[in-house]
Amino acid sequence: MTTSPLPAPAHIEIDGVPAADPASLSAVMGGYGHFTAMQVRDGRVKGLGLHLDRLDRATRELFGEPLPGERVRELLARALGRAGRRDASARVYAYEHGAGFLTAVAVREAAPDGLGAPQRLTAVDYLRPAAHLKHLGGFGQRYHGDAARRAGFDEALLTTPAGEVAEGAVANIAFWDGTSLVWPTAPHLTGITMALLAPRLPSVHRPVPLDGLADFRAAFTANSRTIAPVTAVDGVAYPVDEALMARVLGAYTEVPAEKIVSGDGSDLAG
Repeated sequence: MTTSPLPAPAHIEIDGVPAADPASLSAVMGGYGHFTAMQVRDGRVKGLGLHLDRLDRATRELFGEPLPGERVRELLARALGRAGRRDASARVYAYEHGAGFLTAVAVREAAPDGLGAPQRLTAVDYLRPAAHLKHLGGFGQRYHGDAARRAGFDEALLTTPAGEVAEGAVANIAFWDGTSLVWPTAPHLTGITMALLAPRLPSVHRPVPLDGLADFRAAFTANSRTIAPVTAVDGVAYPVDEALMARVLGAYTEVPAEKIVSGDGSDLAG
């Protein structure tokens, strides 16, 4: 059995300037892949093991190959060291590349700690494809998010055609019924922050219909950058439950952070 040779990388120019590495740029431009996003504090990450598991599972599903956690730790440590950061917002990407994949790390300024600004959401009839994956190609999310902001809201809330809440455009959402947090079960991504909070607080997972939102007392969104109270979903208003938000933030603060590298982490200093 013979195999066909891989095609040569395309010639790529940006604003008339040839790309330095057309093969890598072509993979990024292809838009097929997945990623995870995390906050790094003093060379540590809350839920790092969950991030590594997410990357490995998605890489196996999309490309049929593993992405070992030690490799991700090595790439993260190297990027943080070269950027001279021990606190950062970091993303690890896996892009289709030829018959396999390539891994990229992006490091930028850390997100602020503490609660985010209150959010006003508007419901849209849209679900992400393969919602269980944190995949690339978020055009629909960006499109609906931008439309929501033009309409005077802060973000979009994704829902099914039957009017069941799924997730925020860029975050999970939880509703408070006075006893438990209710996490919607329509197709969604299980975010790392959600995965860390749900076992630490009274939580249930069940369908949440749009026509039942007025039955809840409060709501909040959660992603890798922030936890933020929700003050409205279209015409349904929620007060900011200070005690609830303090409890949620306290539960997240108590999550132990994991070292990216073993030892004292001096190799992150650059």
